[in-house]
Amino acid sequence: MSVLPPRAAVAPAPAPPVGVRGWPDARAGIGRAGSATRARRRRVAVAVALTALLAGATGSARITGDELPRAVAIAYWIMLGHPQPGWPGGRIPYTWGGGHGPVPGPSAGTCRGYQGSIRPCPAERTVGLDCSGFTRWVYRMAYGRDVLGPGNTDHHIARLTPVPRDQARPGDLVFFGKKTRRGVRTRHVGVYIGDGKMINALRTGTVIRVDRIRAVKGFLGYFRYDGSQ
Repeated sequence: MSVLPPRAAVAPAPAPPVGVRGWPDARAGIGRAGSATRARRRRVAVAVALTALLAGATGSARITGDELPRAVAIAYWIMLGHPQPGWPGGRIPYTWGGGHGPVPGPSAGTCRGYQGSIRPCPAERTVGLDCSGFTRWVYRMAYGRDVLGPGNTDHHIARLTPVPRDQARPGDLVFFGKKTRRGVRTRHVGVYIGDGKMINALRTGTVIRVDRIRAVKGFLGYFRYDGSQ
């Protein structure tokens, strides 16, 4: 769960990530609609490709090496509004506390601790995700089990291993917050996609989208799930 960082410019629709097997046209469904037949074919292609990427995510604790590219592909598909397990399709809004139920995925949020500028608080009547609810759901589908759990960003970062900047890979998580004498206090997280960008749930009033990492203050670093937690 995040506090509200400064406003960041929305990046243009991203190009497909390099090296993700089974990647369909990432721009399918964006812009003016084509024929119904082409739209149906795109949806079928997306479903087939996602099924291929998720094959092998069986719930085993063993890390195979495919999880990070799978996480990037899933994050893109969520951002583009394609149907996912637990979501019928469409762009997913940010909602404070969304995605922290017993099962990962979009849920109604909470107004407890809400600090957003939109009043009255819309979280309890909005089904969506906050930043850590989004990354939790992505990693659930990428790893085949709920590896991050229902906690907030402070709980999630404790399950991960820091990665040097020059060794960060698309699919790693990027955290924001501040370091104190008592440790690290986090306030935001996104899925790193390379080129200084991340897919994230930024704040109330936005949807899942791409933002530049440098546009959010308090960069803490890159972190990776290695299966040890």
